[in-house]
This record gives sequence, structure tokens and C-alpha cells, in this order.
Amino acid sequence: MTVAFILTLCSLLLLAYAFELTASKTKIPSVILLLALGWGVKQLTDVVHIEIPDLSPLLPILGTIGLIVIVLEGSLDLELNRKKFSLVRKSIIVAVVPMLLLGFGLAFAFNYFGGYDFKDSLTSAIPLCVISSAIAIPSVKYLSKKNKEFVIYESSISDILGVLFFNFVALNVTIDFSSFYTFLLDLFIIAIISFVATIGLAFLLSRIDHHIKFAPIIILVILIYSISKVYHLPALIFILLFGLFIGNLDELKHIRFIERLRPEHLDREVGKFKEILIEATFLIRALFFLLFGFLIDTAELLDKETFIWAGGITVAIFFFRFIQLKLARLPARPLLFIAPRGLITILLFLAIEVEDRISIVTKPLIIQVILLTGVVLMFGLMFHKKKATETEETVQERVQ
Repeated sequence: MTVAFILTLCSLLLLAYAFELTASKTKIPSVILLLALGWGVKQLTDVVHIEIPDLSPLLPILGTIGLIVIVLEGSLDLELNRKKFSLVRKSIIVAVVPMLLLGFGLAFAFNYFGGYDFKDSLTSAIPLCVISSAIAIPSVKYLSKKNKEFVIYESSISDILGVLFFNFVALNVTIDFSSFYTFLLDLFIIAIISFVATIGLAFLLSRIDHHIKFAPIIILVILIYSISKVYHLPALIFILLFGLFIGNLDELKHIRFIERLRPEHLDREVGKFKEILIEATFLIRALFFLLFGFLIDTAELLDKETFIWAGGITVAIFFFRFIQLKLARLPARPLLFIAPRGLITILLFLAIEVEDRISIVTKPLIIQVILLTGVVLMFGLMFHKKKATETEETVQERVQ
């Protein structure tokens, strides 16, 4: 049994790697293939009557670790300099405005058509409003540098602000001045924690001479994140700031105390750290979506009652995104299509207390929205590739 499990797991991960390699050619997001693979394995175990223990408790664990390493990997790719300010500003606007419009719009719809409490409706709506960096970032590896940078900024900011928005609504019984004061206090506390922890981790990274140095750093990052979450602090801010700091040492060398971190040596160590982090991110992301696909119930996937809502929500997602991209004077292609829902949507949905959930927003609805936005992403990238190829051919013909 143990040998069979190891063989199966290794085979599935190798298939996941094959999906990653072929994504640039097929333009099919590897996440969709991983979900389909996990679902297929579940059907096979049912056919051959293999008893599998309940794996659902593993989902939030893998999801949380996956969120940490994905945001950290994305933040290491971000450059902080004056040339990027305009890009960062547009990324924040495009991430925040559609999230708020869609969130309050869905909450009003749930409240009006379903008669649910508005606060509970908003809590259930927010997970559907957050772009998944776990899907968006890997999907744009082969786009232009400008588009890639925008998606990394936007999806990372969407994750972080989405979690902040969700925690603010879900953890406060009433929304008043006191709740805003507590929220601002939490931001101040996590900013201090992030500063101290970031300097400490960077110092360790630059000073540890032992051949095992990156695993303890990753474990400490996860530990600090988890402790912050226990106290309901916006822990993703720490992940983002840590990645931005060690990924932009060249921009900070003029600061005196940075010299004590031996920036030249630390730069080399950060490069090695990033390579290991990319490998770890692939494994965690693959395991999470394989497991989520395995846990999908076919009846839930084909639920007709939720499909109407899922279709309407998907249309609303891309409608608000199109308007905001136009207002921000950003190209609709291919950015319009890159608004997938995924890992963060699942995590926030699972974080809603059972008594606060509304009957409209269910697991089938979440699955359908994730798949629909993934399909739009897939065809959008395929179409973009086709148009780009046609443009290149036209240019070549003109030259000839």
C-alpha cells in the first residue's frame, strides 16, 4: 500500500511538471489540468473500490503554505524604484476598485434576492472578488515583461488586500469607528513586526554559514505568519514586505545599516533562496490543486442551481475588470482575461464560520466560478497568442 501510494504520488507530480512545461505551448493553465487530474484519480479510486482516508483536513494546510510561498516568490520578482511607481499605482487601483464594486454588488444581490443579512452576504462575496496569484502569476510567465510585472503586482495586491477586507468584515460583529480603529492598530502592529522580522531574517540569511540555511528561513517565515494569524493580524503584509526587502537590496544600499547585512553576499544568497522557493512553490501548488480536484464531487460540479449564479458572477468579474482597465488606460488584451479565482478564494471560503455562511455561496458555486474564470483565462491567452503571431507574420510580410 505504501509503495503504491509513493508510485502514484510521484507519477502525479511528474504529470504536474509536464503540465508546467507544456503551458507555454498549449496556453492551458496548469491549474485546470491539475484539477481535472485530481478529479480523474478520484473517479478511478471509486471504480476499483480503493478506500482513501478523508484528506479534506490537508486542504487548508497546503493552501496556507501555498499562499505564503506564492506571494513570497511573487514579491521577490517585484522591483522598487521610481520608474515603477506608475505601474504600482495602476496595479493597486485595478486590484482594489473592481474588488470593492463586485463585493458590494454581490452582497446587495444576495441580500435582495436571497434575503440574507448584508454583513453575511458581504463576507461570502469577498472570496469571489479576489484574483488568485497562485494561478495568475504562473500563467503569465511567457507574456511581455510589462504585462508580467503588472499581473504580479496586481494579483499579489489583490490577495493581500482581499484578505484584509475579508478579515475586517468577518471578524467584526458590527462595523463602526471602533472596528476601524482596531483595524488600523492591527496594521501598525504588523508593520512593526514585519520590520523587525525582515531585518532579523535578512541578517540570518547573510550570516548563516551552515550548509542548511534556507529551510530554517522558510520555516521561520511560516511560523511568523502563523503566529500573526492567531492574533488576527494581516500576516500577508509581512510576507510581501520581506520579499520586497531582500529582493531589492540594490535599491537600498545607500542606507547605512544595510551595509551590515553584506548586501553583495546577501544578493547571491537571495538568488539561491529564490531557486529553492520556486521549486517548493511548484510542489505545494501542485499538491493543493491535485487534492482539491480529488475532493470535487461530480454532483457539485454539475449543480444547475448554482451554475446560473456562477455564470452571472463570472460575467460581472470581467465586466468590472474591463471598465477599470479602460479607465486606467491599460490594454484589454491580454490583461482582461487574467482574473482567475483559485487558491485564495478557496481559503477564504473555508475560513467563513458555518453559522455565517449563506446558502447561495456553496462549494459547488466556488468550484464553478474557479473553473469558468480559468477557462476564460485559457482561451484569452490562446487568442492573445494567435493575434501576436498574426501581427509578427504581417510585419515580416511588409519587410519582404
